[in-house]
Amino acid sequence: MAAFRYFSKKLLSSTLKTDIRAPVSNNYVVCVRLLSYTPMPYDGNPDPGPIFIKKEVQTLLTTLTRVDLAKVYRKRKLGGRQLEQPVYKFMTDEQLQEALDEAKRKVDEILQIPPVVAVRKPRDKVVSRDPALQGLDSSNYIFTDISYGVPDSERIILVRDTEGTLRDADWATRDRINQMYFPVARRQVTPPKMFEDDKLDDLLKRGEYNFILDRACLQFEPNDEFYQKVCSVTYQHINENNKFEDIRSTRHFGSFAFFIAWHKMIDNLLLDLIESEHIDEANALVELYAQLHGEKFRGNSIEEYIGKFSTKKAALELALQAYKNAAKQKHALEEGIKRAHGLN
Repeated sequence: MAAFRYFSKKLLSSTLKTDIRAPVSNNYVVCVRLLSYTPMPYDGNPDPGPIFIKKEVQTLLTTLTRVDLAKVYRKRKLGGRQLEQPVYKFMTDEQLQEALDEAKRKVDEILQIPPVVAVRKPRDKVVSRDPALQGLDSSNYIFTDISYGVPDSERIILVRDTEGTLRDADWATRDRINQMYFPVARRQVTPPKMFEDDKLDDLLKRGEYNFILDRACLQFEPNDEFYQKVCSVTYQHINENNKFEDIRSTRHFGSFAFFIAWHKMIDNLLLDLIESEHIDEANALVELYAQLHGEKFRGNSIEEYIGKFSTKKAALELALQAYKNAAKQKHALEEGIKRAHGLN
């Protein structure tokens, strides 16, 4: 398998390095393209939301996440926060089992996949134009409805600009104003500097994927275009560098798997699953691809996917044949052991 893996990796290596910067708002400049990655937000054509919430898709994403309790409850970076003092208890076997069952139930909450939705459409509605107010002041005026109980996405926030035009506030302004009047815990009024191009590039090179994705989930809404750009660049970096284990058994693996399946980029992960002999997950990944693109596979779904849709056909065929040979040898060995012990 090691030799097959080496040649498979050689067949997969091809990259192009570029670095493009572009402004996302008037307040800060961030990276929208790093290395060879083009941001891929969900543009709503079609809308991924209805597909993402389907029970069959959620089951496949959970399978691919491969829940490992040791990793779910791993040590985490806490920044300036202090750890709570541990509590020690004497338990009977029944109480211990109940505690373990409760820990497993909490896993579902910890591994809740961030929503996958279409990017929100720009807000550019003009309420009125009043040229008589032009030049009245050098700054814009912002008018905000601060009534409680109104969803932030529906709150009335208007801007009177220096030209006298009264318009709907854009999303960047809305996010900033909503955070000022109705703050979300640990979210900043302006995006952290870690999302600036050079700093984000450095974090990606260091493999700080969970830190990037956790912070993005906290700072931005799921339909924020910049959130989707950051996540898409991070997912592509993970995929290109085969760093799947870094986010496996975290809440982000499901979103990552959905992303690469949506954009028909599953070959690297499929190769990794075949080489590591997680063939059930390989089948789940191919089934996820079929669910997202309306395909139907008959017989061996992995072989059919490789034959029809794979862009890394040679590497995947090589790995799949190696897996079949290894499985055949393992079966023959098990049969031999059974015969030697008179178990047949």
